[in-house]
Amino acid sequence: MATNSGKSSLETFRLFSSTDAKTNSGFGLFDAPELPALPLPPCVEVLASEVSPSEKYAVDLVNLDGLTLVKGRVNTQQVFGLSNSDLVPGRYEGGLKLWEGSLDLVKALCSEIKSGHADFVGKQVLELGCGHGLPGIFALLEGAGSIHFQDFNSEVLHCLTIPNLKANVSRKSCPSEMKLPNCENEAEVRFFAGDWSEIDKLLLSSSKQNQGAGYDFILMAETVYSISGLQNLYCLIKKCLRQPDGVVYMAAKKHYFGVGGGTRQFLSVVEKDGLMAHSLVAEVTDGSSNVREVWKLSFKCNENSVPTTLDPL
Repeated sequence: MATNSGKSSLETFRLFSSTDAKTNSGFGLFDAPELPALPLPPCVEVLASEVSPSEKYAVDLVNLDGLTLVKGRVNTQQVFGLSNSDLVPGRYEGGLKLWEGSLDLVKALCSEIKSGHADFVGKQVLELGCGHGLPGIFALLEGAGSIHFQDFNSEVLHCLTIPNLKANVSRKSCPSEMKLPNCENEAEVRFFAGDWSEIDKLLLSSSKQNQGAGYDFILMAETVYSISGLQNLYCLIKKCLRQPDGVVYMAAKKHYFGVGGGTRQFLSVVEKDGLMAHSLVAEVTDGSSNVREVWKLSFKCNENSVPTTLDPL
């Protein structure tokens, strides 16, 4: 394993930022040639044992306000044959890039734990659109009893998520109270690939093998960039989240220029359905991209739900 502790090569996903829209630099979605539609890949479970432990994996350190995690560096050309594309809808959904919202979400979860608003110990956690899987890895390190990672591409799980989890866990000690893989009280860690419109049965059958049906927490970072996928994503959440007290943490940009998605568009879908309440956890306006947000969603029948009225778009 090669570790670069010097200058970070952190790759943030700014595909739809206003800066990219003006310069057309790295605007992979529109740089890529038009390709014929392909059938959706089958929904499958990817086994961690399929990834060779001897394979070299280059990583960079990521410091998040005192919390240090590692992220892998994976070549999109080698994995998918896409040298200039961050996203090719239906073929590759950007999972090899580290999106800014992933880091925002980890920071927000740290704050939620410190304030007593979240506790992952012994809980069932699902990360949707995981990529590097940093939010899910953080939940695991905080004592989650079960953590499932989902990504559209099985290649992302093979080449990035699984090695990244192993790299982060190997840097941590294994105290008895922390349920880490390879420890005496190890957590259940599983990986699933497939489209949101079809993967619910696989995820639900997996969560039922634990305590009851559904997940206590669903984590997702920048999954709402495409307006065409919002309904499928929301339906999946409703099917997989444990009732009545399951919680969703969502980090994303307020608007994604060029494709119509964003936090406000997704929350409009949630409001129209009327089943879930939402509250703003954090807002990031650092000038490096358009406004980013972290939201918390829960069922309205949960007494801890705090409805929030959205400001006009």
